[in-house]
Amino acid sequence: MLLEREGPLGILLARAERAAAGHGGTVLVDGEAGVGKTSLLREFAESADGNYRILWGWCEALFTPRPLGPLQDMAHLLDLRVAALLEETAAPERLFPALLNALQHTRGTTVLIFEDMHWADNATLDLVRYLGRRVSLLRTMLVLSMRRDEISADHPLTHVLGDLPSASVRRVTLEPLSPQAVTVLAEQAGRSVDGLYRITEGNPFFVTELLSSSEAEPGRVPDSIRDAVWSRLARLTPGEREVLEVMSIMPGSVEPWLIRALLGDETEVLVDQCVGRGLLRRDAQGALTFRHELAREATLDRLAPSVQRSLHAKVEAALSELPPAQASALLSRRVHHAGGADNGERVLELAPQAAGQAARLGAHREAASHLATALRYVSEAPSALAAQLCEDWAYEAGLSQFVYDEIIEARHRAIAIWRELGRIDKVGANLRWLSRLHWRRGEGQEAEDYADQAVREVENLPPGPELAMAYSTRSQLHMLHYRFDEAIEWGERAISLADRFGEVETRVHALNNVGTALMFADRPGGRERLEESLALALDHGFHDHASRAYTNFSECAVVAKDFALAERLLAEGIAHCARHDLDSAAQYLLGRQAQLRTEQGRFREAETIAQGVMSLERLPMVMHLPALTELGRVRVRLGEPDGPALLEQALQEGLTTGEAQRVIPVRLALAEAAWLAEEPGASREPLTALAEMDLDNFRPWDIGELAVWWQRCGMAGSLPVPIARIPLPQALELRGDPMAASAEWSRLGLPYESALALMQVRGNDAGAALARAVTTFEGVEARPAAALARKLAQRIGAANQLPKQRRGPYTVARQHPLGLTRQEQQVLTMIAQGLGNKEAARRLSRSPRTVEHQVSAVLGKFNAANRMEILLRLRGEPWLLPPTGALQAGEN
Repeated sequence: MLLEREGPLGILLARAERAAAGHGGTVLVDGEAGVGKTSLLREFAESADGNYRILWGWCEALFTPRPLGPLQDMAHLLDLRVAALLEETAAPERLFPALLNALQHTRGTTVLIFEDMHWADNATLDLVRYLGRRVSLLRTMLVLSMRRDEISADHPLTHVLGDLPSASVRRVTLEPLSPQAVTVLAEQAGRSVDGLYRITEGNPFFVTELLSSSEAEPGRVPDSIRDAVWSRLARLTPGEREVLEVMSIMPGSVEPWLIRALLGDETEVLVDQCVGRGLLRRDAQGALTFRHELAREATLDRLAPSVQRSLHAKVEAALSELPPAQASALLSRRVHHAGGADNGERVLELAPQAAGQAARLGAHREAASHLATALRYVSEAPSALAAQLCEDWAYEAGLSQFVYDEIIEARHRAIAIWRELGRIDKVGANLRWLSRLHWRRGEGQEAEDYADQAVREVENLPPGPELAMAYSTRSQLHMLHYRFDEAIEWGERAISLADRFGEVETRVHALNNVGTALMFADRPGGRERLEESLALALDHGFHDHASRAYTNFSECAVVAKDFALAERLLAEGIAHCARHDLDSAAQYLLGRQAQLRTEQGRFREAETIAQGVMSLERLPMVMHLPALTELGRVRVRLGEPDGPALLEQALQEGLTTGEAQRVIPVRLALAEAAWLAEEPGASREPLTALAEMDLDNFRPWDIGELAVWWQRCGMAGSLPVPIARIPLPQALELRGDPMAASAEWSRLGLPYESALALMQVRGNDAGAALARAVTTFEGVEARPAAALARKLAQRIGAANQLPKQRRGPYTVARQHPLGLTRQEQQVLTMIAQGLGNKEAARRLSRSPRTVEHQVSAVLGKFNAANRMEILLRLRGEPWLLPPTGALQAGEN
């Protein structure tokens, strides 16, 4: 009987009905340990009608959790294809879509219950993020139970839950029982209620456990649940107690065969007695669990450390006797028990295997945990194994954790051992990783020092793959710091070696560095190298390398004003990141898309995109800097008061990176803001700071913009830069031909820059030029520039040539960020509403064939393979959907 749980039960049943209607969702059931989460879920399972397929899975309190433990528990009942992929430890890129496909095509409604998510492994967290973002499109309900008192603000599960779409998530928090409910339970048990609520504070497990201890001393309630469990254990038969003690050593469920292997076939009767007493529970497959995890923990605490070690050893021995395939599938449990037995030899044998298995599933946090277990016994390991464990742990922890001091220390330990063993190739590899780690921490000098040292070490060896990647790392650092000649030189060395040894990944990495450096420096061959890097990354499934190629290639295209290329790369790159859940990379690319829209004079679209990125919490600083920079720049141009403050924030963050690309655009935007406000003193500081940098390593478009603003702001002297380095539209203005500069900017597709050039016209043509500038500025809502142009016209007596000043709000016909036509935007709205082609045709009064063509066009502009990918994009980029009421459904 459940008391005071009618409300939560009703929510679960209602959410199940929504899922049955095609509107799936996620329900979070949380509360303190022992509050009755599992009891509520079992009541829900019994109350739901037979049209629901309810599957259970558990996370376990192993030293290192099983990768995808809940999915493994339910896989055979869920889908045989998914079960097969799990057994072969398929990577998430194959496993997760297979699961999604199974849920999409199953009949009826599926409820997936993941219990005890506070113990979830990293792969399970990734799965929850993957399913949680898509479940609203399925007839599926995802239920996650967790202990509220074990989920802190920095717990990995907290970050996952924050990434789920709020519209499809419902939280159900279970509170302790009221004094009245505790009284009812005590009366039903025929026990005194005196002090019961005060001691238990209404925790249902504490209450029921204490009430089940029928021989407790009258008037005295034990002061902890452990005492209550121990008291109950003491009144069991020796055989029953032995069953519980052996089971307590194994978190999660225990298979019947394992109990028999440990205690003998005659144990069946004792197990049945424990189930009958309500101490254990048997699931549909016969596996056994404690009725509550707290009871298991209390039972385990009762055992002496020597007894615990002995039991762990027996369990590990039993698991190792299984056939190789089964024993391999239980590696996480075997490592747990080998560690519990304090058997260093077995841990050193098993932990690296378990780590490799977890890494293949994408569970890098669990891989690091397994390796950390092995490192407890590193003193027992041979030198080569000890070094490899340090190196492997540093790699896995570097992917999944932020303990950089410990990771760097592990790299140094590995280097010391490898050096003693004469493995200079290994020394070089770890030095290269030290370079990368220090770069991530913003320690540029240390990064360069270690990269140089890595090259020196491996250059003393016969050329090999390590030297190739060392050269490419050196190239990357030069490229990031705008040392283009050095980046190209080291990158070409890396490519040559990579080709010699067949190292495709190194070739991809180096081609990216060289291609970016060439394009930034406006030299030939860059585009071809970036295209090859991207193609190879996509062909070989290097998702991160592909996102990096899209990022660098699209930025080069935007900077070079090749907007057609930029449009294609950004669309493809954002779709690629959405398809592979590369959220941070997607937001970085969206920042570049905002930059493109700013250059195109589509300021409101740029503002909307950049605002969307900046509204996301926990996005790493570098990943939001492009959006922050554009938000400040476009708000200055729109005349919003917070524009300069946003630019100052971007400048301070950019300075911490030490990279010119983070600083130059911001200081130029600050100079523009000061010029628009007619504050020459304010423009002097950012321009002077830029002039003091190494101008030889500026990109041509950056040096041209600096030279133009230097001249517009009336700075003293001239910049020591040959005009031959400066792109044509900027060079034309610097040579005194702003009319020609304006025409060139218009040809390139930058209306705002074209109008700024017109403001520099002097003499008889100035009035007409200012009139054209005002028209352009007002057309893109650039209020400060329009106001300044009008002031200049008044000063020269040409106000009568200007267009009539607008009154009231601006009304601008805005383009869609992806270039959708009005009719395609209407179709997009229908797709977002889940309508098929026939229903959309009826609503829009169009032929089905017309709608079919328009749906294909929308898919193409989204670079989406299907409607689901469009829906995923809309969740991350809601600004792509036209505002409600903006389009008339029947309009053609």
